[in-house]
Amino acid sequence: MSDGALHGVRILDLSRILAAPLASQMLGDLGAEVVKIERPATGDDARQYGPPFLDGGTAGMSAFYLSCNRNKRSITLDFTTGRGREVLLDLAGHSDILLENFRPGVLAKYGLGYEDLRERFPRLIYCSVTGFGQSGPYEHRAGYDGIFQALSGMMSVSGHPDGAPGAGPMKSGLSLIDVLTGLYTGTALLAALRHRDRHGAGQHLDVSLLDCGIASMSHYVQNYLVSGMVPERRGNGGFGGIPSQAFVCADGRQFFIVATTNPQFGRACRAIGHPGLIEEPRFASISARIEHRLELLEVLQDIFVQREARHWIEVLDAADVPVSPVNDIRTALDDEHVRHRELPIEMVHETAGPVPGLRYPIRMSGTPVEDYAAPPTLGEHTHDVLSGLLGLDEDAIADLAAKKVI
Repeated sequence: MSDGALHGVRILDLSRILAAPLASQMLGDLGAEVVKIERPATGDDARQYGPPFLDGGTAGMSAFYLSCNRNKRSITLDFTTGRGREVLLDLAGHSDILLENFRPGVLAKYGLGYEDLRERFPRLIYCSVTGFGQSGPYEHRAGYDGIFQALSGMMSVSGHPDGAPGAGPMKSGLSLIDVLTGLYTGTALLAALRHRDRHGAGQHLDVSLLDCGIASMSHYVQNYLVSGMVPERRGNGGFGGIPSQAFVCADGRQFFIVATTNPQFGRACRAIGHPGLIEEPRFASISARIEHRLELLEVLQDIFVQREARHWIEVLDAADVPVSPVNDIRTALDDEHVRHRELPIEMVHETAGPVPGLRYPIRMSGTPVEDYAAPPTLGEHTHDVLSGLLGLDEDAIADLAAKKVI
């Protein structure tokens, strides 16, 4: 078994819920050692975000918690106490990264803010994930994914267009900004590690969910900056070339097609038995199809509603036109290609038993991600970390427990 790409990197993870825990899980998948700090007795709030629970809720193993906490060791520690603060500082001295997602100023109240630690641990990378960042009029507000989907403008471009049934802004079903922020955070931490290894200095990473949400809108924002036009909602249609759209078929099912380049559009028109659309001036070029988007979509919908979805998927796929059924999660995981890629995994927990999950999605030839430790129960590794990493003896650990520090 080879070492992971981040073998030797230790992360002190004070984060909770989703965005930051996703970042530390990703680095844990890649071989970093992640020590998760949780409140005694209650732990990460996400442990109770159920049902469903793996264990019926008796040990705080909600499916939500399981999604972002594998490959971590959990210890309980009340760092708001004097002795707990000392233990946390000792752990920081053995770590490469400290990851936290408290509101600005909360950790500083206990002498654990970035400015408190930077001189004592100059190589430590201190990463703060907050809703609104470390400065600005909203810096002290609490923030959650739905708030940022609304505030960033993301909801304004999601949902059915004005005039259509059910029209109006709509939140993504996924906690999309949390997930994207986790990915941005992981990337930034890798860059900070590279800089630290080259120059010997840690730094403070100020990660804002709002900033990441707006940055994630990519070409929607760029289109606005160039044109000054606020993007419209397009339902299940894309915002690039046309057609990039879901269509309803005779059996009530939908499929999604992307035929935005001229060769793709030509193959699609021939495959569905309407080659004349290629020569139609309104649809003959990429720009023309974008300009006459609604007219083309109406023509195509009238065609596709005449046959069942499976028929159109088969003929378009045979013509090398990108096409897919609109799956739910069950049918997505049952897809033959998804099964071949072996994305679902099963981890084994000593007390909780089998734990299902999804593998790290990137295949690496030199440092393959092969080891998946099941998400820990609350405080599962407290004794091991305090004795193995900090060298505390049994009496010292018992004293911390008696004082409810752990």
